[in-house]
Amino acid sequence: MGKLFDPTEHALSNNCETFAQSPQTLVMEDRVRVFFSTRERDNTGKFLSHIAYADFAHDMQTLLGVAQHTVLPLGDLGCFDEHGVFPINVLRDGDRVLGYTTGWNRKVSVSADAAIGLVISHDNGETFQRHGAGGPLLAPSLHEPLLVGDAFVQKFDGTYHMWYIFGTKWQKFDAESPPDRVYKIAYATSPDGIAWQRDGRAIIADTLNPDECQALPTVIQIEGRYHMFFCYREAFGFRTDSSRGYRLGAAWSDDLTTWTRDDSLAPAPSQPGAWDSDMRCYPHVFRLKDKVYMLYNGNAFGREGFGVAVLDG
Repeated sequence: MGKLFDPTEHALSNNCETFAQSPQTLVMEDRVRVFFSTRERDNTGKFLSHIAYADFAHDMQTLLGVAQHTVLPLGDLGCFDEHGVFPINVLRDGDRVLGYTTGWNRKVSVSADAAIGLVISHDNGETFQRHGAGGPLLAPSLHEPLLVGDAFVQKFDGTYHMWYIFGTKWQKFDAESPPDRVYKIAYATSPDGIAWQRDGRAIIADTLNPDECQALPTVIQIEGRYHMFFCYREAFGFRTDSSRGYRLGAAWSDDLTTWTRDDSLAPAPSQPGAWDSDMRCYPHVFRLKDKVYMLYNGNAFGREGFGVAVLDG
C-alpha cells in the first residue's frame, strides 16, 4: 500500500527530526495508534532514541495526528535505557497498556548493549510509567550474554508469550571496521507478563550463514496456524551494500515453540528506486476488523518513515 508516514514532514518533540523506526500498533475504537522510535542528537552529536506515536483512521491511510510529546523519558544515569528506547511493543491488558521496551546504553569496547524493560500506561499510550525502580525485565544472562531486546508479546489461553532477540557475539569481521554484532530470535513464557521463563535457545533456522542476524519478530494467528515475520541480514557490510542489508523473513508454527522457516511467505522486494527497494526491516503485523496489515520500515533503517502492506486473501 506504499509509504504511510514520513517523520521529516512533521514536527516532533525533543528536537527529533528523522527516523520512525519499528512501528507498533495499539488498535483503538476510533483509530490506530502507531508507536515508533525517533531520534534526537545530544550535545556531543550522538543519537538518543525516543518513543512517539502517530494516529491513523481505520482505513490505515488517513493520518489523524502526530504526538507532540514523547511517551516515556529516557532512563536515569547509568540505567540500561539511559541512551534510548528502540523499539517498544505494546499490548492491551485489561484497563492498562503494557509496553515492552528495548532500552540501550553506550559501551566502550563496542557501541551498545540492550535489555528489555516494562512500562505501563493507563491513558491509551499517551504516557507510560516504568514498572519497578527502573531496572530491566530481561537482561543478558548465562546463556544470552548480550543484546537482549526486540520483545513482541501476545497473550494466548491465559499465558503471556514473548519472542525476542539475544546477541551471541561481537566480532571484527573486517580489520578496518569496528566490531559487528550477531543476534538470534528466542522465546519465553510468563504467567503474569513480568516473571519470564526462557532457555536461551535460538528458534529460527539460519538461511544465509551461521552469523545471520535476525531481528524484531512479530507473530499472528491466521486460520489456526501461527505465523512469524521478522527481518534478517548479513552480520557485516550491510550499511554500504544493499544486498547484505535487511530483508523480510517468515516462519510458521502449530504450537508456538517449533518453527518452520519459509521466507516465501514474506512480502517480495520492491522495484528498484522505491522507498523500500534497498531494505525492508522491522515488521509488525496486526489484525484490524477483517484485515491483516503489516507495518515495516524501508531504506536506511526507517530514516524516512514506514509503510503498510495488507494481506492478500
